[in-house]
Amino acid sequence: MSKKYKAEYRVYYEDTDAGGIMYHGNFINFCERARSDLMREIGYPCSELLQKLNFGFVVAGLNANYLKMVTLDQLLRVETSVIKMKNTSFVMNQSIFEQNSPVFNMEVTLVCVDARGKPVKIPDELHSKFKDYIEEK
Repeated sequence: MSKKYKAEYRVYYEDTDAGGIMYHGNFINFCERARSDLMREIGYPCSELLQKLNFGFVVAGLNANYLKMVTLDQLLRVETSVIKMKNTSFVMNQSIFEQNSPVFNMEVTLVCVDARGKPVKIPDELHSKFKDYIEEK
């Protein structure tokens, strides 16, 4: 049974424009934060990837859909799941909700790279930990 990683973040002044509306780039930042929190939860904190494990992840592409406006002080929930895994890359679906109403959705492709930025195989142990988050079709 697949599961989604869920994280909650509040919209602060720093996330908004002068009108109190969340800046569009911060939707992507909240998703990045959730991906980092997921990595930490499964035992791979981002701070250790390159320094200790000799690999990291880079965003190769994303497709974002803004569904509703978000304003100052709203509590948002980011849900993250894996759509597909390959040898050196994977695609995640990330959705942001305010209460149970979707406000943003994106698919992001991440590539596993070495310290020089060259694609490398995703370690088997990490690959298996992501399996819990693969969306069932």
